[in-house]
Amino acid sequence: MATGWPYFDPEYENLSIRINPPRVSVDNSSCSDCTLVQVDSVNKPGILLEVVQILTDLDLTITKAYIASDGGWFMDVFHVTDQQGNKITDNKTIDYIEKALGPNGHKKGGPKTTWPGQKVGVHCVGDYTAIELIGRDRPGLLSEISAVLTSLHINVVAAEMWTHNGRVACVVYVNDDTTSRPVDDPTRLAAMEEQLKNILRACEDDEKAASTSFSFGVTHIDRRLHQMLFADRDYEGGGLAVEGDYPPSFRPKITIERCVEKGYSVVSVKCNDRPKLMFDIVCTLTDMQYVVFHANISSDGPHASQEYYIRHVDGCTLDTEGEMERVIKCLEAAIRRRVSEGLSLELCAKDRVGLLSEVTRVLRENGLSVTRAGVTTVGEQAMNVFYVRDASGNPVDVKTIEGLRKEIGHRMMVNVKKVLPISAKVQQPEARGGSWAKTSFFFGSLLEKFLA
Repeated sequence: MATGWPYFDPEYENLSIRINPPRVSVDNSSCSDCTLVQVDSVNKPGILLEVVQILTDLDLTITKAYIASDGGWFMDVFHVTDQQGNKITDNKTIDYIEKALGPNGHKKGGPKTTWPGQKVGVHCVGDYTAIELIGRDRPGLLSEISAVLTSLHINVVAAEMWTHNGRVACVVYVNDDTTSRPVDDPTRLAAMEEQLKNILRACEDDEKAASTSFSFGVTHIDRRLHQMLFADRDYEGGGLAVEGDYPPSFRPKITIERCVEKGYSVVSVKCNDRPKLMFDIVCTLTDMQYVVFHANISSDGPHASQEYYIRHVDGCTLDTEGEMERVIKCLEAAIRRRVSEGLSLELCAKDRVGLLSEVTRVLRENGLSVTRAGVTTVGEQAMNVFYVRDASGNPVDVKTIEGLRKEIGHRMMVNVKKVLPISAKVQQPEARGGSWAKTSFFFGSLLEKFLA
């Protein structure tokens, strides 16, 4: 069966939306324990990802969802709560959902000036310059990157870093440390790019680093990190990660079956639930050029069950074992990229040039390896979250943490939390210090709000 997406003329799509604008309903009366968000809209490629992205960027938990998008219409219902498991009652949040998912949402930005490189991509985003790096992970890499930027009088305003299967992907937003303007001088950019490439080359002994691609437009930062690691083929294995990095309790169970009578491939995912799980799966399917026509999403305590009825954009189903195996590997990688166990260090301090370089240097000198990081600036405050482990992969020693507190605790607020296996917690535990609870898992959305 070949019933894929037809050609979408942009002007026709805009006309269709004007004639049949999206209808958005935020309902707090139909369900006793959650808020129902219903969206009815003209169908178009990528619309499911857009909707899920908006909800997850608001740090909302999707406990159930029903998706139907056969034909020319897209209809979906999401059961959502806030991170405390409560209904969405804040009027500003409700108003934002209605506007963002309504007819005036999803405005597209213009193209960006881009300087592509083999392993380092650079482009301007508003008042910041975005740098993309991908390569082999190793202890101290983030420290070396931030030290180079500081030496070049470049200030890190925000950053997000993921590691998976021995590979690292990082997006860093920077500006000039004197003018606070984007770094756009070609000579300066070339020098920065060359020094960053030298750092990445220092840990390369294979040819894999050449398989990198860069975005030339505005891309959601979490989606961009998924795209970078996908292009780097981190799902193929062969990296430095060991099975112990991902305990058996979190190993997703992914199956693909054929629904011959309807002409779909049915992707079933069962795993431990966590924030942004649906986003990561839909994002990966979309970037692999698969269209979701129907979906059923549910969570039962710490467990999640998600079922997607898909076809490739050319209308074909997954007919070969090779295709199915590739989709399963890619989805498993997408689910695991955001998983971090061990310790999280949450740091808050008055922002200053060189702060990230100083913090990451201290982490490196104390023998800590960063597996995931989120860095941003809100007003005059720098807010950083680092997921760390011992450089040899062992649990972090208590004495190491106490030494870290003594070294930097007098200059910044330090909060240390043990990140429990997701299977061991039904709900995210509250952290000391109140607002810190959200930053551990939702730094990506905070970064998006900062860049808005």
